[in-house]
Amino acid sequence: MGFHSNIFNCGFLPENLCAGFTRLLEITTATMIAMLLMSPSADADTASRPNVLFILCDDLRPDAVGCLGSKHVKTPHIDAVAADGVCFTNSFCTTSLCSPSRASILTGLYAHAHGVRNNFTELPANLATWPGRLQQEGYETAYIGKWHMGEGNDSPRPGFDWFVSHKGQGKYFDTEWNVNGQRRETPAGYYTTVVTDYCLDWLGQQQDKPWALCLGHKAPHSFYFPEPKYEHAFDDVTVRYPASAFALETQPDWIKQRLPTWHGIYGPLFDWRKKFPDRRPEAVTDFQRMVRAYWGTVLSVDDSVGRLVAFLKETGQYDNTVIVFMGDNGLLEGEHGMVDKRTMHEPSIRVPLIARGPGLPAGATVAGQVLTEDIAPSILDLCAAAPLADIDGRSWRQLAAGDDPEWRTAWIYEYDYEKQFPYTPNIRGIRTDRWKFVRYPHGDGSPDRHTPELYNLEEDPQELTNLAENPNFAQRRAELERQLATELAALGLTPESDTMPLDEGIKTELPDEKIR
Repeated sequence: MGFHSNIFNCGFLPENLCAGFTRLLEITTATMIAMLLMSPSADADTASRPNVLFILCDDLRPDAVGCLGSKHVKTPHIDAVAADGVCFTNSFCTTSLCSPSRASILTGLYAHAHGVRNNFTELPANLATWPGRLQQEGYETAYIGKWHMGEGNDSPRPGFDWFVSHKGQGKYFDTEWNVNGQRRETPAGYYTTVVTDYCLDWLGQQQDKPWALCLGHKAPHSFYFPEPKYEHAFDDVTVRYPASAFALETQPDWIKQRLPTWHGIYGPLFDWRKKFPDRRPEAVTDFQRMVRAYWGTVLSVDDSVGRLVAFLKETGQYDNTVIVFMGDNGLLEGEHGMVDKRTMHEPSIRVPLIARGPGLPAGATVAGQVLTEDIAPSILDLCAAAPLADIDGRSWRQLAAGDDPEWRTAWIYEYDYEKQFPYTPNIRGIRTDRWKFVRYPHGDGSPDRHTPELYNLEEDPQELTNLAENPNFAQRRAELERQLATELAALGLTPESDTMPLDEGIKTELPDEKIR
């Protein structure tokens, strides 16, 4: 809205003065509107909005959390949050890799849309994020912990009033932190404890405005070093290779080629095996030590959740705080003979997701397929904030409340071959409520050079039998191939526009030590 000479008659003034006077009125009017928006009634509306505590773990499998099915890892504090809220039993990432998945969580976009397709790309500063939207609407916002979008950059990022992070992966002990661009420091101690201390310090300074805090844990990412008090927590648990590691008859050859590599069960196991490749049955003891250490790091995460919840309850903020606890991607722990993630197999793409707080039921379980892209619209919906425009995700608030008849029944997965980690081909796949079809494009438009994968997840949840070349399922494969092409096209990905690297094959060399 502006004042124009046909509305406000300043013809008695010289033209240049008239224009200046009109502009002054425009500025004054805009200022008055802004002041009205910041009036006590508007402040009261903002103050009544819920706080947000978003807790992101790195490479956390759902079955490493007590309430989500762990047989050995006890997580009473995480379980208590779940009992007071919603457990999502079918939550997935659409690219099983740290940086792309984190960007999807913040923006609500697939990797091809936000542009972070590997672990070395910055999140574009011009992209809207859910913390940035809450900041625009009066929230105090903070990101504390592992950011990992831009390997060597720990500077503050847009959308956050307070930003405490580090370069790269960080270390389990004595990480150097960049504190909001103001100073660098290396507090002695265990990462999970230190990052929680930073969070509690920031929370203790919040007063009148609603706040949104994103906590990015390093745990349980490799290399796995538990807190000393948990180093031997699982010494009595026997861990074996999963049965699927030896059921590779119908699997693509690239999976067998991966076995002795950095991402295979006969490889170095993130330095838990010193001499490799090692196919001896007794070498499973190295695998066992690795898994035990992984579990040990999760126990400290549960302690962290307990400390944060206790603070919220002590300060009377718990009831008005939305808590979202999740992982960025899943993790293969020996399934199909693999470690790490990146593939579209179930352990790689499944992520834990728990949410509680205002607007959500307590003690609920949701079976619908929810994605990392759904986090941004869901949090904004719960905070009554303006939605992000033109995103791929959707709010699961209605789904959590009981039912959403329009909820998705299929979604696509994408991953691009990495020269720095040449152990996984390009991937484009589709997962429905029952079926999964995965293809491995070569990257230059020529025919795929790897056998695809097709699974009936209802009858074969461990994906032991690949049906892609079974003639009895040729019609099903053709249907899913068409559905995958249709879903990709709906996202703007056609054979001409879906660019990806050239698949240079599975290689055995180890990745650079600086990026492991």
